[in-house]
Amino acid sequence: MEAPLQTEMVELVPNGKPSEVLLPASSPTAMHQRAEDPGQGCVEGRGFLQKSPSKEPHFTDFEGKTSFGMSVFNLSNAIMGSGILGLAYAMANTGIVLFLFLLTAVALLSSYSIHLLLKSSGIVGIRAYEQLGYRAFGTPGKLAAALAITLQNIGAMSSYLYIIKSELPLVIQTFLNMEEKTSDWYLNGNYLVILVSVTVILPLALMRQLGYLGYSSGFSLSCMVFFLIAVIYKKFQVPCPLPSSSANSTGNVSHVEVLGEKVHLPGEAEAEALCTPSYFTLNSQTAYTIPIMAFAFVCHPEVLPIYTELKNPSKKKMQHISNLSISVMYVMYFLAALFGYLTFYDGVESELLHTYNKVNSSDVLILCVRVAVLTAVTLTVPIVLFPVGRAIQQMLFQNQEFNWLRHILIATGLLTCINLLVIFAPNILGIFGVIGATSAPCLIFIFPAIFYFRIMPTEKEPARSTPKVLALCFAVLGLLLMTMSLSFIIIDWVSGTKQPGGNH
Repeated sequence: MEAPLQTEMVELVPNGKPSEVLLPASSPTAMHQRAEDPGQGCVEGRGFLQKSPSKEPHFTDFEGKTSFGMSVFNLSNAIMGSGILGLAYAMANTGIVLFLFLLTAVALLSSYSIHLLLKSSGIVGIRAYEQLGYRAFGTPGKLAAALAITLQNIGAMSSYLYIIKSELPLVIQTFLNMEEKTSDWYLNGNYLVILVSVTVILPLALMRQLGYLGYSSGFSLSCMVFFLIAVIYKKFQVPCPLPSSSANSTGNVSHVEVLGEKVHLPGEAEAEALCTPSYFTLNSQTAYTIPIMAFAFVCHPEVLPIYTELKNPSKKKMQHISNLSISVMYVMYFLAALFGYLTFYDGVESELLHTYNKVNSSDVLILCVRVAVLTAVTLTVPIVLFPVGRAIQQMLFQNQEFNWLRHILIATGLLTCINLLVIFAPNILGIFGVIGATSAPCLIFIFPAIFYFRIMPTEKEPARSTPKVLALCFAVLGLLLMTMSLSFIIIDWVSGTKQPGGNH
């Protein structure tokens, strides 16, 4: 039976490393034979077991060499999406207290989801999301996981390249002190996004292992730290209310009469209300901010590849990496949202950097921040591209050894397709809004929970045990979030209003 084998593997390989104390001298041969027995359901996992007769079985066919610190950089960079620019808008429509509650809840749920993934991978000796799907539901499970990873990450990369396409020409125009945009190629976003993809993203995407990107991930995170410092600094430089008439994006119009250089408000009460933070807010835009919060910690496709390449791997060590990465992003998210909101209050826009144009569109510090954000999203694309290439390998070339030509063709083909989508599909973000609303809940909530429920042996945890009941509740939560997000998008399309962007 398969269940006893799984139970035995839990005991023999508790943390992804063979236990010499528990294994007798003949155990490696016996386990090797059982791993190759189709009746045991391990055919899909053969490539992840060490086939050398002189060594005990391992999860992978190579030794991980990525350090703890580099793994934290990579996972943090995978979590850090362009959605940090929209979190101040989310806080304006939820209030500080409700925002903090939602952010904390999502961070804890994300950590629990990674716990389920790591526990499932430790049971069957597999560190590939798609292979967990195969062990749980066969080929349909593998294809569903691979499809969700591909769609989610292509949507994420498209949003990053859209930022490059729209922001980089403006940055170059400002650096050149040009009043109006010309038709020169270096101010054409389509040419620039291709140039950046070929010269920066593609060479990094051709790295064989994810661990090599740790240095670029560290630099990317430092750029976002600079963004955070600038937002905090600007809080104490930007006056409130702003010295111009404006209508905020949350629907609350502030009537301001401007006479010469002096600002006149209808009354002190209105001025005080305009610059007073809200601690708990519910309005028509609050519902739109929930998907932004829910998907703020999407990193699950990258967790198992990072685990695979970790030096001296164990579930406990990888969970510590995940918890540290989530904690760092949690602090950065909250501070960026808090100080961005306290700078503009209800006048904050769905993209925070755009809001600073109300103050001074040629501000040198904000210009540097734009460059830093562009650098960060550019260096994040290879991290997000890696699981997509791995998913394609799992679907089409699973039992084949690594091949450089195939690796280069997959990375080049993916990047080419994404560039074509960004250049020729003007409404692509709306399309990937639907994809993000479906694939992200699957990857964060539904798949980890149902994979765990199916893979965990009933001998260790019966179907009605507390961990499995919690996993099912977790999956139901994911279904609710998916339904809610799709409903918001459909209502948004029908009403013709613009929905703010999500995390990726």
